[in-house]
Amino acid sequence: MKIKNICCIGAGYVGGPTMAVIAQKCPEINVTVVDINEKRIAAWNDKDVENIPIYEPGLSEVVAEARDRNLFFSTDVDAAIDKADLIFISVNTPTKTYGMGKGMAADLKFIELCARQIARVAKDDKIIVEKSTLPVRTAEALKNILENTGNGVNFQILSNPEFLAEGTAVKDLMKPDRVLIGGDINSEEGKEAVQALVDIYNHWVPKENILTTNVWSSELSKLTANAFLAQRVSSINAMSELCEKTGADVNEVAKAVGMDSRIGAKFLKSSVGFGGSCFQKDILNLVYIAKSFGLNEVADYWEQVIIMNDHQKKRFAANIVKTLFNTVSGKKISFLGWAFKKDTNDTRESAAIYVADYLLNEQADIVIYDPKVTKEQIYADLNYLGTRSEKENRSRVTVLNDPYKVCEDAHAIAVLTEWDEFEHLDWKKIYDNMLKPAFLFDGRRLLKKEEKKEIGFEFYAIGN
Repeated sequence: MKIKNICCIGAGYVGGPTMAVIAQKCPEINVTVVDINEKRIAAWNDKDVENIPIYEPGLSEVVAEARDRNLFFSTDVDAAIDKADLIFISVNTPTKTYGMGKGMAADLKFIELCARQIARVAKDDKIIVEKSTLPVRTAEALKNILENTGNGVNFQILSNPEFLAEGTAVKDLMKPDRVLIGGDINSEEGKEAVQALVDIYNHWVPKENILTTNVWSSELSKLTANAFLAQRVSSINAMSELCEKTGADVNEVAKAVGMDSRIGAKFLKSSVGFGGSCFQKDILNLVYIAKSFGLNEVADYWEQVIIMNDHQKKRFAANIVKTLFNTVSGKKISFLGWAFKKDTNDTRESAAIYVADYLLNEQADIVIYDPKVTKEQIYADLNYLGTRSEKENRSRVTVLNDPYKVCEDAHAIAVLTEWDEFEHLDWKKIYDNMLKPAFLFDGRRLLKKEEKKEIGFEFYAIGN
């Protein structure tokens, strides 16, 4: 089966970059990314590629090369579905905020809406690819909807989970550790559909890096990978608290442990806690699935990873209050960083949101600088929590685009995203313009302790 037209429903952090790279690497295939969000599609089509809605190093260049050649962004979802041989579903699957499974289960309403729209529009056979992170056996539900509400056409459902990391998405897409494709490998049609997707990736990914499995293994592998990575972060963060009490240094512990080839050094960097759209959501999903099968011990085990992560954010914020003589009421606390990690403008589940919320409850005044996150996004993140009114958030939180202004007359600074530029700021100038004693809290282990203490800072770093 030769694929000529691809449609991707969802122009977000997964759909946009993935389709841009596929279009760049497969110039003979037309790739159309569709979304009902007109503002987002307009941003993807902006004449200045620096204004595309997602910041990822190298992404603007990829989009510039392929856009209007064989990469298109549109709000006409029906037309793109009709034309496509292969359709990626890459819509949001947030954690449910209502009803059964509230706070844990994945909300699949957008997936179902996609399936019903595809079923309504499709007039010929199509391959449907799950790109969103989904609970195990979602493919079964998709197939059920498509076959029972469609026009009698045949659909093959594949699972092709994304393993890219935000901040390095383009690099990860160009040279993936592995590409995982799950399908109905027991039928000829299923094998043919899997091969069609394999052939697309084969344009730039070596055969030995493409792994094919059944659909269920593919779906569960994605949840498992994120759970394992998050578990490592929570494990080293648990040790960081112990290090602070015993006089050990968490970086030294992590280095010693990471040199064991059975363990390895990745994801052993202690911090104020993990964020992002996947880790928490996927673990909660795993917990919910385990509970639904009555596997309570399995659920409890994975839930502890989330509990530890929440604890790390709370204790970082609590330590700021305690160090500032047990009150931050009316005090100016400067935040350097709001994105959940460097080299992305994604703020979903960012530790900064929860640290800010805690300090606002303690009546602090917060001033924020992040090189890539907009002022409106920061207010939207705080408003979404619903802890206080929108008016109060705007009166107590200020967002500026100059890190030196942000730190002026501050009682304390908290480093909450590991942006490279924060290492190279003129810290002596910052110190001179702060209230004394000048407190500096490094939530990302980014700064050199001795240097900052020599300048005069009261310095605190996690796990130290």
